[in-house]
Amino acid sequence: MGASAKIAPSMLSSDFANLASEASRMLRCGADWLHMDIMDGHFVPNLTIGAPVIESLRKHTTAYLDCHLMVTNPLDYVEPLGKAGASGFTFHVEASKENWQELVQKIKSKGMRPGVALKPGTPIEEVYPLIEGENPVELVLVMTVEPGFGGQKFMSEMMEKVRVLRKKYPSLDIEHNHENPVTVLVDGGLGPSTIDAAASAGANCIVAGSSVFGAPEPAQVISLMRKSVDEVQQNI
Repeated sequence: MGASAKIAPSMLSSDFANLASEASRMLRCGADWLHMDIMDGHFVPNLTIGAPVIESLRKHTTAYLDCHLMVTNPLDYVEPLGKAGASGFTFHVEASKENWQELVQKIKSKGMRPGVALKPGTPIEEVYPLIEGENPVELVLVMTVEPGFGGQKFMSEMMEKVRVLRKKYPSLDIEHNHENPVTVLVDGGLGPSTIDAAASAGANCIVAGSSVFGAPEPAQVISLMRKSVDEVQQNI
């Protein structure tokens, strides 16, 4: 059996005016994590939320808050996000080549789970030292869209990165961002039509935004994603 399925709706697609109730709704629909996209307007052109919003949401939920830092100086965010109650802290390899060991150590010291993300144009080999080092990350987020905006088209060619990671690290958490966003996490443009590709490549953590929030029955979409991941992972 491989890594367990974790479905993480991207709160970037939620109604920010009702963030607490949106979070509760996603959890009732079967979500495992809540994916929080933190953008600084510099590393990516968009500007979203920061520690104050995480702190406010934490007062209303005990859920795992999976924070994806699309920021130029991730080290500056560790202490405030730790205090705010973030659960996971995933930084970009492109923003942290000089100090990732110090960064991972600090993330762990604040009680958060460290992860690393990579943009579509970044070779997968760049994250190997972060997975294999003395102080390894616990999740890898493979972006299948350029970070910074939701609603982009899924880049299917990124699935090769997920395949390589899953083969090399069978128990790693690999996150895939289907939309926008060591777990192999896949992030970017993910929905029922592309989830099978992500799951079959080996992603076990699925981030999806509008495909969940825009669905008439979000619980059905989340269930479908989980089933797709479970079917592949139980054969790994």
